[in-house]
Amino acid sequence: MAEELIIAQSADKAEKYETLIPQIESLVLGESDLVANLSNIAAALKQTMDFFWVGFYLVKDNQLVLGPFQGPIACTRINLGKGVCGASWKEKKTILVPNVDEFPGHIACSSASKSEIVLPAFKNNEVALVLDVDSDQLNDFDQTDAEALEKVMRIVEKLL
Repeated sequence: MAEELIIAQSADKAEKYETLIPQIESLVLGESDLVANLSNIAAALKQTMDFFWVGFYLVKDNQLVLGPFQGPIACTRINLGKGVCGASWKEKKTILVPNVDEFPGHIACSSASKSEIVLPAFKNNEVALVLDVDSDQLNDFDQTDAEALEKVMRIVEKLL
């Protein structure tokens, strides 16, 4: 297990992800506990990318239930189709929101959140959990984030 991440702070976003993803793979290698792995993944993403909030919501009893995260306190439960997380779960796809105030039904867990990206992970072709990443800046996520975070979610799927 890696004890620290090695990321050049001068690197651009794409380079940071390119360096981070193999380190996430090493971080979870040989660890079977899902909570431990999701905790380290959330921490690695927050530390490297300096996200405002990053965490996982797990599908339990037909709701998304807050899992491991880094950042301010968060909503504990989210229903199917509600907010960006619930929409990602329902639509089974990545949702990138440049301005959360313009997303119909956005759940404001924190008024500081301005933009968001949510990505699902699948087990047996069903959404098992979502990764929720918030920024305190408008339009902070782009295709680079979507593609890199989808690679992270493929790592997560191997853990499910």
